[in-house]
Amino acid sequence: MEFVKNLRKNTIVLLLITFVVLFFVLKDDFNDIIDTLFKMKYGFIALAVLFVFIFLFIKAFISYKTVKEKEKYSLLEALKHTVIVQFFNGITPFSTGGQPMEIYMLTKHDISGSRATSIVVQNFIFYQTALVIFGIFAVVMNYFCEFFPKVPLLRELVLLGFIINTLVLLGILLIAFSSRFTGFCLKMVLKITKKIKVFKDNKKTKEKWENRIKEFNSCAKELKNRKLFFVSSVLLNIVSLAFFYAIPYIIVRGTPNLENITLIESLVASAYVLIIGSFVPIPGASGGIEYGFLAFFGNFIPGKITPAILLVWRFITYYLPMIIGGILFSFDRGESK
Repeated sequence: MEFVKNLRKNTIVLLLITFVVLFFVLKDDFNDIIDTLFKMKYGFIALAVLFVFIFLFIKAFISYKTVKEKEKYSLLEALKHTVIVQFFNGITPFSTGGQPMEIYMLTKHDISGSRATSIVVQNFIFYQTALVIFGIFAVVMNYFCEFFPKVPLLRELVLLGFIINTLVLLGILLIAFSSRFTGFCLKMVLKITKKIKVFKDNKKTKEKWENRIKEFNSCAKELKNRKLFFVSSVLLNIVSLAFFYAIPYIIVRGTPNLENITLIESLVASAYVLIIGSFVPIPGASGGIEYGFLAFFGNFIPGKITPAILLVWRFITYYLPMIIGGILFSFDRGESK
């Protein structure tokens, strides 16, 4: 019941934030925005939707290939889980709800909890590595091409976000591959928490974290033995991100009399927008994502048209997968009962 209450509370908060964001996006040029929306070519909008599902399918395929127990887990199940994860990522701050739900769904296929955790950790490492590589590409391209002269402060925030994402990846890799380093860090943290009495039972806490570290280490050993799979999974994630980041370009191409953005500009700007979104502790990074989109894409798209592009992009990339994921989750819960 507590889980359902939190779900409802997060959904209500998200709806309220959405209405507030919509008000600020639409309030100045409502008629022009609506007029632009109705003039868009639906074939390009359909192509943008297809790009989102290619992005999700690739992620599902990687998850499916990570699971060795193919008799327990089909590609269709992996795709369903991936879309449901979009729902839980979308309604929780910093997208923290997706991974626990993915572990839970994997255990429903007779996959052990430790194995399910290992699968999710591996997928996270693949995705985070691809994210950092794409981030390097975006930062380097902007350094040489100076795409965003109007938003120097946001560029600095993006650089900070890129550094944080890189440190997260390095931290995970250190935890996974260096048991000695991880054991030392755990020992130091527990020593400090014992003095300030953070945990009621330090012994249980130690056992809990030692088990998690073992799971990370077993995951690392598996990746060492599957080097080709690691490289191919990272490359597939880069391809999936390229499809996702290209969506604004497709939407612009579908807007009449508007072709003044290149594919490279779309890839770089999208990467920057989503890095900015990682700073916002609100479900869906609402507010921050919209502001970043208007600021970065405003360098290429006329001011009155940018909000219309934003609304279509936000619906296709965020609300649509989340709505479908919520519907699939409701059916999944019914089947479980």
